[in-house]
Formats: sequence, C-alpha cells, structure tokens
Amino acid sequence: MFDGPVRERGVPSGDQVVVVTGAAQGIGAATLAAFAESGATVAALDANATALTATVASLAAGGNAVTAFPVDVTDESALTAVVADVERKLGPIEVLVNGAGVLRTGAAADMSTADWAALFAVNATGVFLASTTVARYMIPRRSGAIVTISSNAGAVPRAGMAGYAASKAAATMFTKSLGLELARHGIRCNVVAPGSTDTPMLRGMWPENRDPGEAIADLVAGSPTDHKGGIPLEKIALPRDIAAAVLFLASAEAGHITMQELLVDGGAALGG
Repeated sequence: MFDGPVRERGVPSGDQVVVVTGAAQGIGAATLAAFAESGATVAALDANATALTATVASLAAGGNAVTAFPVDVTDESALTAVVADVERKLGPIEVLVNGAGVLRTGAAADMSTADWAALFAVNATGVFLASTTVARYMIPRRSGAIVTISSNAGAVPRAGMAGYAASKAAATMFTKSLGLELARHGIRCNVVAPGSTDTPMLRGMWPENRDPGEAIADLVAGSPTDHKGGIPLEKIALPRDIAAAVLFLASAEAGHITMQELLVDGGAALGG
C-alpha cells in the first residue's frame, strides 16, 4: 500500500503519460500515487494482477487517471505488447519508472542458482527490457525520462544480500550507460537508490513474531558484526520519500540531470 500523496512542482501534467512497473505495492505504489495525484496519466504495471487491480481501483476512485496493465517484466513478448497497448490507449510515454523488484536473502555460499536467476530476471533483465522497449518509442520523439529504482545495496556490500546487491548494481550501471547512449536523443536516465524503507519487502525480511519497533531500531543502529553502518538520520524511509525523489528526477526541474544516482537512505551509505 502507498502512504499518501506526494506533490511536487514540475511533475508531469495531465497530458503526459507515465509508466510505473512494480506498481502494486510498496515504493512502486507510492510512486504510482504520486504521479497520478500530480495530474499525470499513469499506466500501472505489475505481475500481481490482484494487488495491482486493488491499488489502481483505490486511486481511480479518487478521480485519478490510472490504468492497470498486468504484466511480468521478465516476459519480453508480453511486455512489448503492453507497452504498445499503453501507447495506443493512453498516448506517447514520456516517463518510465522501473520499480519492479524482488528480494532473496541469505549467505552467498548457500544461495541457489534459482534464487540468483530470479533476482537478475526481475531486478536487472526487467529493467533492461522495460527501458529498451520504451526507449524505442522515445527516441524518434527526442524526449523522455527513465528513472530506475535501485538500492544503496548496489553501491555498498551487504552481508546476506550478495545476489540482490549484484542485481541492483547491474540495474544501476545499465541505466547510467543507457543514459549516455540516449542523451543525444534528449532522453534522460537516472537512478534512485533507497536504503531501508518501510515496505512489505522489508517487513518480509523480519521473523514473523519480530516487534516492528525493535526491528527498525536495529536497522537504525546498524550491525558491527555484519560491518553494516547505521542510519545517521535515525529513521527508515517511507515509500513517499522515495517517490518524491523519483518525481523530481522525472520532472522538468531535473531537465539537465542525467546518468546520476540519488541515494535516499538517510545517510546509511555515507554518500555512497
């Protein structure tokens, strides 16, 4: 679930079309809400059709222009068809937000090949497929913005998260490299790298009976045993904090910013 609207100056207006992947919950849902409530026409993509329908229905009930397009970002043919459908039904895509992501944790030496493949399929290949598919529409129009939601784990080693960190590092560098290639076409590509954020994904890492307050306190304090620093701002992020950064990088106010990685982690990576 998202946790309320985010309103920023310079965000897309009602005649602009925004695509958000991973839009059913967490940061993706907050980003979807932020764009929709700022007046954009938004295509919401997610593999979880049930959760996506519920999220979109909630926003649409408030008069927002949001349409659900259930799709798995790892399915190239299905994704290609959905992007074409968005262009046909909603209009030219001007912003893509790569929000789809999965998490697998555990010691690297114990990680299965299946878990490694699942992480890269969504977190890296999904970003590649969505970005290149949408970019092919943007290039002839010489306009557009792509924002990938990565992780500060893509820049700072994390014990028990080797596969996740590697997949996010791949997504980050792909997005920056794509930005270099697309700059001549007037298309900007940037990365938002969250730290610990209060989402179902984060809470899913905690033992079933773990007190949320204690779990958050531990994240804030850090873990010397795992060589993990704490969070200088002494709090974890809310999904809307990440959404605000995405909206800024997609906006006209960031019109001269490309190939950048914006850490939104309360200082956890010490500036990365």
